[in-house]
Amino acid sequence: MKCLQASLRDGRISAAIADVPPPVPGADEVLVRVHASGVNRADLSQIAGRYPPPPGESAILGLEVSGRVVGTGERVCALLGGGGHAELVAVPAGQIMPVPKSVDLMSAAGIPEVFLTAFVTLIHEGRLRPGERVLIHAGASGVGLAAIQLAKMIGATVGATTRTRSKLGAMRDAGADLGFVSGEVDPVEGIEQAWGPGAVHVILDPIGAATLAGDLRLLAPRGRLIVIATMSGARTELDLSTLMKKRARIIGSTLRARGRSEKAGLVKRFQELVWQGFDTGALRVHIDSIVTPEGAGEAFQRLEQNLNVGKVLIRWENETVK
Repeated sequence: MKCLQASLRDGRISAAIADVPPPVPGADEVLVRVHASGVNRADLSQIAGRYPPPPGESAILGLEVSGRVVGTGERVCALLGGGGHAELVAVPAGQIMPVPKSVDLMSAAGIPEVFLTAFVTLIHEGRLRPGERVLIHAGASGVGLAAIQLAKMIGATVGATTRTRSKLGAMRDAGADLGFVSGEVDPVEGIEQAWGPGAVHVILDPIGAATLAGDLRLLAPRGRLIVIATMSGARTELDLSTLMKKRARIIGSTLRARGRSEKAGLVKRFQELVWQGFDTGALRVHIDSIVTPEGAGEAFQRLEQNLNVGKVLIRWENETVK
């Protein structure tokens, strides 16, 4: 079968199509013919050598796919520990989800990683409740747009940040009540002017070092800060006195490193609590662009340069029916 291989040289990502043996599914796995795979920043980290696959998972890039189950033709999408950027993938049975009736097979490739990340951080870890206020950094990313929609579906008030003015519209279209361009305005001051000091109950932060101090300042008493990436760096000072006074919590969260049984439980709960949002229209996949495997290098670079608004998808198989 064909799969993607990628490397980083002189600061630029190059990708090539390689032929490898097809996967042989284990007793608890299902073989899926991939229609499309989603590109994520985790791919960039793996290409750079900073994010290896968990033990026992495929070393092939790719953490989410849509496609059809080999043998039955069932339309599915799936969360993966690796192996998604390929024509075939062996998926743990507990990480497969039927494609919502209202979602086409291409768009479904953009559901598993970003919407499950949003679900795990906001609901499972952050315990976000109706009527609370949430701040989502990098709000125009795939995870950011998913998180905005999910928070609004819950009944929260949402603020979001971006580094690019042209992305404000996408955040507002997703439901953000407030939007800020970092670098043009201070989001901390803007949020305090709109909501008052110490008024944010949950913060979703993939930025890291550059935003931690502001996050702590904005948190409400018993607020929850969930850190999912360190795009601006992993080391910074922490004001422990503020943390204690607010009785706040800082939570680190990743999805890929969790074991298969834990992922299966999260996938099941995600479907029970959130899945209907796709058919009601409360949730939708924001697609930035769709490329062929031959264009994967440019797709990786698009994420690396922070040009995307929503999901970048790779089309592996043509299909016109939903």
